[in-house]
Amino acid sequence: MPGTAIRRVVLLVAASLLLTACSSTDVSAYRDRQPQFVPEEFFRGPLTAHGILKDRSGRVTRTFNAQLKGSWNNGEGLLEERFVFDDGEVQFRDWRLVPTGADSAGVRTFSGTAGDVIGPAKVRVSGNAMFIRYTLQVPWKGDTIEVDVDDRMYLVSDRVLINESSLSKWGFNVGEIVLTIIRGQQP
Repeated sequence: MPGTAIRRVVLLVAASLLLTACSSTDVSAYRDRQPQFVPEEFFRGPLTAHGILKDRSGRVTRTFNAQLKGSWNNGEGLLEERFVFDDGEVQFRDWRLVPTGADSAGVRTFSGTAGDVIGPAKVRVSGNAMFIRYTLQVPWKGDTIEVDVDDRMYLVSDRVLINESSLSKWGFNVGEIVLTIIRGQQP
């Protein structure tokens, strides 16, 4: 009987740890954080971005700089991005953001689309934060692979947004992107 009780305790602790490891902070937790992030204001006009790409072990494998230009027309946003990587590769992405309302917690929601994004991205904004979840087609060894992306952006001043992106495949971490977006500058 004591062995059964110990097994139950071990299983309960293991299940608790697993659930804790799988849980994630919701964007609504940032509801009262300042400055308030308003995509229609921040993503308007010229922006620059500077970042790193890490592999699953945390080693930096690439760096990049980007020029971005945001505009809004009839409530819909367009964010044009041009990335230049340290190896000379250039990538382009045009994000389209369409407001879809707000949920019961007051979180603003948008649908996001881009040419290399599969299906609509789920965009949620609250307080100083914007979280985006989507599946991205990534060039890989002459082909493309699909990678799940969890973008978490935090406005730290009226001109600076910090973005950390977790990259996963089949639920396993494959990398991370860390970048800073600065409003009102072109390199």
